[in-house]
Amino acid sequence: MNKTIIWVHGDCLNPHQTAFRLHPGAPAIYVWDDDLLLRRELSLKRILFIYESLLELPIAIRRGQVAEEILAAAEEHNRQTVVTARSVSPGFERICRQLRKYGVQVYIYEEEPFINLPQEPDLHRFSRYWKLAKRQLIQPTD
Repeated sequence: MNKTIIWVHGDCLNPHQTAFRLHPGAPAIYVWDDDLLLRRELSLKRILFIYESLLELPIAIRRGQVAEEILAAAEEHNRQTVVTARSVSPGFERICRQLRKYGVQVYIYEEEPFINLPQEPDLHRFSRYWKLAKRQLIQPTD
């Protein structure tokens, strides 16, 4: 029996990501991070974008403390391994450490970047990211 659960986060909303390809049928979870929502004050547009993206994925959506919710889901499904994609989020490594502290194996896949940016983006504002990214994504047509 497959003992894997897929952790989907804001940096891996792709339905074709490695975790889904290598673990078909494994339960998957996304957690609305209460701390992040309170600290960052995500705009309604960004929350709606994430939510609409989540609706395209075969996952359970929860809200709370991320590590606690992943641990609870893993226990509910009798899973011992969490697979996910690497994230640049400052809290990502902390969450992985918390999961490992409770004996969960965490495997992190390196996904191909959507685009290669000329410099590290400021991820606190989408508009700053878009300013760097749009040059590669939108090409003039004749």
